[in-house]
Amino acid sequence: MSVAEHPAGSGPAALGEAAAQPDVRTVAPAGPGPRARFLREVAGFATAGLLAYAADLGLFLWLRGPVGLDPLTAKALSFLAGCSVAYAGNAFGAYRQAARGPRRFAVFLAVNIAGALVQLLCIAVSHYGLGFTSRRADTVSGAGIGMAIATVLRFWGTRTLVFRGEGRVGSWTG
Repeated sequence: MSVAEHPAGSGPAALGEAAAQPDVRTVAPAGPGPRARFLREVAGFATAGLLAYAADLGLFLWLRGPVGLDPLTAKALSFLAGCSVAYAGNAFGAYRQAARGPRRFAVFLAVNIAGALVQLLCIAVSHYGLGFTSRRADTVSGAGIGMAIATVLRFWGTRTLVFRGEGRVGSWTG
C-alpha cells in the first residue's frame, strides 16, 4: 500500500514528523570491561583488608595494653574482629552483589586462618629453618613475605571459595 492509498488520518503523514524519522534504537553502554572490573574488585578487597588490619591491630594493642590480656588471647580476639571487618567490607563492598550468610562467613574465616598459617610458616622457615633469628628477620618474613603470600591466598580464596564469582565475568586465573 502506498502513502497515497492510506486512509485519511493514518500513515506517516498523520503521525507527524517522528514517524518519518528512521527507527533508531538506543543501546545501553557496555559498562566496564573485565580488566576494569577486576581492578575494581582488587581495590575493594584491598580497602576491606586495610580496614580489617587497622581493626585487628588497634584491638590487639588495646587488649594487650589497658585491658591486660595475654598475647594469645588478645591476638585471637583481634583476629576474629579483623576477620569480621574484612568479611563485612567484602560482602558489602567488593562483592556486594553476592549472597551473604553464616556459611560464607565460616568459609571466609577458614580462608583467613589459612592465610595466618602461611604467615606463621614463613616465620618458622626463616627463624628455625634458615637461622634468621633477629626481630627484623621475623618481621620481614612474617609481615613482609608472609603477608604478601597470604594476601594472594586470601584474595583467591575470597573470590573463589567464598563469593564464587557471582557478578563477575571471567577469572583472574585464566
